[in-house]
Amino acid sequence: MPTAIITTDDLREFKIELLEDIKTLLKTTSSAGTKKYLKSAEMMKLLKVSPGTLQTLRINGTLPYTKIGGIIFYDADEIYKVMKENKIQHTY
Repeated sequence: MPTAIITTDDLREFKIELLEDIKTLLKTTSSAGTKKYLKSAEMMKLLKVSPGTLQTLRINGTLPYTKIGGIIFYDADEIYKVMKENKIQHTY
């Protein structure tokens, strides 16, 4: 059985290649995984709320939405913005 000697330069090169592959995968996954517009079912899952709570958030103006032909769409960027604006930090 032949043996191969692995040098620190080999390991460094492997590390760089591996990091580049991981970066490429993360870019591909994050751009493909995030949708621009979400439907009500996706919003309920994301926020972990019931249909009634989601409706209340729409009615009282907490969540911006667009209605096209009976289907309600939520702009993901706007929802994240609302979440960030309403963030509560406790200081003890």
